Amino acid sequence: MKRLKAYFWPVVGLAAILFSVRALVHELRGLSLDEFVASFQAISFTSWLLAIGSTLLAYAALAAYDKLALDHLGHRISLWFITLCSFTTYALSHNLGASVFSGAVVRYRAYRSKGLTPAEVGILVAFCSFTFTLGTLMLSAIVLLVKPDIIERFAEFLPIEMSLTTGALILALIGLYVLGSLVGLRPLRLRWFQLHYPRPAIVLRQLIIAPVELLGAAGIIYFALPDAGNPGYIVILGIFLASFSAALLSHAPGGLGVLELVFIAALPEMDPADVLAALAIFRLLYLVIPFVMALVVILVFEHSRFLEQRGVRGP
Repeated sequence: MKRLKAYFWPVVGLAAILFSVRALVHELRGLSLDEFVASFQAISFTSWLLAIGSTLLAYAALAAYDKLALDHLGHRISLWFITLCSFTTYALSHNLGASVFSGAVVRYRAYRSKGLTPAEVGILVAFCSFTFTLGTLMLSAIVLLVKPDIIERFAEFLPIEMSLTTGALILALIGLYVLGSLVGLRPLRLRWFQLHYPRPAIVLRQLIIAPVELLGAAGIIYFALPDAGNPGYIVILGIFLASFSAALLSHAPGGLGVLELVFIAALPEMDPADVLAALAIFRLLYLVIPFVMALVVILVFEHSRFLEQRGVRGP
């Protein structure tokens, strides 16, 4: 049974990739490599700068996720360490798939060295995941209310009224979460630890920080897309939220194929070559370059830990 569990998520991810690539090939029939290269080269220097700025904004917000979780737990750790840990965690998890599990391994190794207990690391991982979910839900609700017709891009048979109802319901649930903090709900006491409800100040920062990472990540694609046929940032944000969520749920490494399939299917008014070029820039800035940098950070961290342990044990 343990062996089956170990292979379950990799198999799910591989199946998602194969299905998405097959569907993507069908969507891109007739598209040549020359068209893709031309679209990639047509992206202006200004667009590159704006996309890079959006990437920095996204990863800065991810570091704020960890800082917020540590404040909730009552731990003070240097911002530099938090930034490196958060950057490494997300750079690896975004590329490897099964983000919660792969991210937990990095955080456990890093924050245990700073005195956090295993239970506290578990709460930190859950808190960061919830903050991301909170941002996704809040932005999704706003998009559905501002652009209710966006639902037709994913399912033409669904009525626009469903967007308005869903958006309002999501915001109501978020309101209940905020209310729980304001009334000061009691902590949940389990056998090994206590789970405290976030204080109002923490919840307020969650509501501010949570969407920023997603706004920045969606901005990478938006700025890389041409003006011709571009439906606007709000629509691109909505499509990104749907595609990125699907990519995470698929557990496909880097959401390979899933991200591209959803975007191309949801943007029929745009040239597929232009969409692919924008997504290539997204992968380069948001996934590939951070992944390489994260590997370097891990090597340096583990080397320093090895030297520390060797120094403690003596020659």
